[in-house]
Amino acid sequence: MMIHNEQFSLIGASGKPIHGDLTYDENNSNMPLIIFIHGFKGFKDWGAHHLAARYFVQNGYRYLKFNLSHSGVNAEKPNEVSDLESFASNTFSKELIDIDIVINHAVKFLGITGVYLIGHSRGGGLSILQAATNTYVKGLITWSSIADFSSLWKKEQEKDWKENGKIEVVNARTKEKMPLNVTLLEDFEENGKKLDILSAAKQVNVPWLIVQGDDDVNVPFETAEKLANANPASRLVKIEGANHVYGAVHPFPGETLPPQLFEVCEKSLKFLNSITT
Repeated sequence: MMIHNEQFSLIGASGKPIHGDLTYDENNSNMPLIIFIHGFKGFKDWGAHHLAARYFVQNGYRYLKFNLSHSGVNAEKPNEVSDLESFASNTFSKELIDIDIVINHAVKFLGITGVYLIGHSRGGGLSILQAATNTYVKGLITWSSIADFSSLWKKEQEKDWKENGKIEVVNARTKEKMPLNVTLLEDFEENGKKLDILSAAKQVNVPWLIVQGDDDVNVPFETAEKLANANPASRLVKIEGANHVYGAVHPFPGETLPPQLFEVCEKSLKFLNSITT
């Protein structure tokens, strides 16, 4: 096996670039495609994402991951959120535009008729919306997914947010204060029906695996149960003792997946193999 990682860039929402990479086996380059969607304050090169990509490629898939155009991560600093102006001006609608662009690009240029989505945290919520509406999505896996975009802030923040035009969130790792413009809240309120994750969950009619740790302080296990209850055809898998990122850290020092993330990948692979064969 010759594993190759190919970089690419596209024009995303509001003309901002989407930087991504495709990992694949050069000797078998037409395998099914997984597209990974990162979460809030996350990015494609966070932690052990590169090791997860290699795991799936070693087991018969291609793996595409990318930075949402307003993630705040640019080509000059691929391992940190440094473009706080872009980060502040992000909206959920912009993220959905980006995902559409990436999926359409993959279908057009990679010789496929469908994709399999893996979404982490907020990326899980976005993936659910996509799976409910995008006919190219043939299977869905969510890791630690949110069930409501408004869970990302406190309700009592909204008054100040509207009065001041922005709020700040703290990056737990760097302690940096990161701004969010009120356009994020306005987008959520104006497009409430389109951005209703639980409502979309009921509309998902492709195979869906919900993975959740039971020691996740960011997204409680009850959230995964809500998603599973909204779509009884889905499958819910509990990862015992796992936190929000399944034992990964950033930067990640090892060359092998942390045990809990390895378990997540194993269960995800078993699910994918069951729906692609």
